[in-house]
Amino acid sequence: MRVVMFGYQTWGHKTLQALIESRHDVVGVVTHPTSDQAYESIWADSVEDLARGHNVPVHLARRPDDAMIDRIHQWAPDIIVANNWRTWLPPEIFGHPPHGTLNLHDSLLPKFTGFSPVAWALISGAPEVGLTAHRMDGELDTGDILTQAAVPIGPRDTATELVLATIDLIPRVLLESLDKIEAGTARWHPQDLSERTFFHKRHETDSLIDWSWDAADIDRLIRAMSDPYPNAFTHYRGERVYIVEAHVSQGVYGGTPGRVFIAEGDGMAIVAGPNAHRGTNHALVIDRVRTEDGTDHAALEYFPSGGGYLTAVP
Repeated sequence: MRVVMFGYQTWGHKTLQALIESRHDVVGVVTHPTSDQAYESIWADSVEDLARGHNVPVHLARRPDDAMIDRIHQWAPDIIVANNWRTWLPPEIFGHPPHGTLNLHDSLLPKFTGFSPVAWALISGAPEVGLTAHRMDGELDTGDILTQAAVPIGPRDTATELVLATIDLIPRVLLESLDKIEAGTARWHPQDLSERTFFHKRHETDSLIDWSWDAADIDRLIRAMSDPYPNAFTHYRGERVYIVEAHVSQGVYGGTPGRVFIAEGDGMAIVAGPNAHRGTNHALVIDRVRTEDGTDHAALEYFPSGGGYLTAVP
C-alpha cells in the first residue's frame, strides 16, 4: 500500500523505520519541527532525518493547514499511519485515504487516553501497559480498535524501561494491522468509552512529591520519573532535592508526613501516607538523591541523621 506517515520523536522514528523496512511504499512523511520543550527533547530520534536519509518527501508543520491538506492529496496515500503526532487532525486529512488513518497509541485503550500514558499508568498502579492500533476519528484516541499488545508492569519497573518495551511493540502491531487492512480481514472493535480514562500532559508540578500519599504511590511516582525524565522532587532545608531511587520500608513508622526519620538499611526512612499519626503506614526509604547541581548522593551521605522535614516548598 501507499502509506503516508505522521509522527514525531522516537515513536514516530520507530514507526517510520518499520514502514521503510516493510513491503509498503512510504510516499510521504509529516512531522513537527524540532522543539526545546523538556519532554520532547528526551525521546528525540528524528523522523525528519530518517525520512530524508531514505529520500522520502517530508512536510514540516506544527499543526494542520491548507498546505498540509494539499500535500496529502498530492501524495494520494491508500492509508495514513500516525504515531505521536502532537495535534488534532481534521477529517479532511484522517478521512482522506481509502483506508483512513491508523493511529498507534501507547496504552491499552480505552484506558490512559491522552498524554504520557506509560508514566500515568505506572503512577496509577495499573498492572500493564501496551500499544493499541486504532482507526482515527474526530476525537482523541477514541476510534475503533484493530490490534493491541500488552507489557506487564513489574514490581520495580521504571517508566523508561516500560516506554522502551512499548516502543519495541511498534513493528509487530503496525505490520500485523496493515496486513489485515490490505487483505480485507480487519475486524474493528468499538471502544467502550464508559471505561475511558483521559490524562493530561505532565508538568513540572506533577513531579512534586506529596508526602501524604502512601509510600507505595510515591515509590511508583519516583519510578515513573526515572532518568531521563525530570525526576520526582521535594525540598529539604530550603533546597530542591530530586529523589532518584527509593523503595517502600519494611518497618511501620508514624508521625508527620515528610519527616526525615531514621536509617533503614542503607537508606533513610521518610514518614509518609494519610493519617500517618496513627502509626499504621510504611515509610518511603530514600536510597539515592540528586542535588540541583546534578550530583548524586547516597541517601545516608545526604541525610547523615534523622531530623527535619521534606516539604512542598523551599
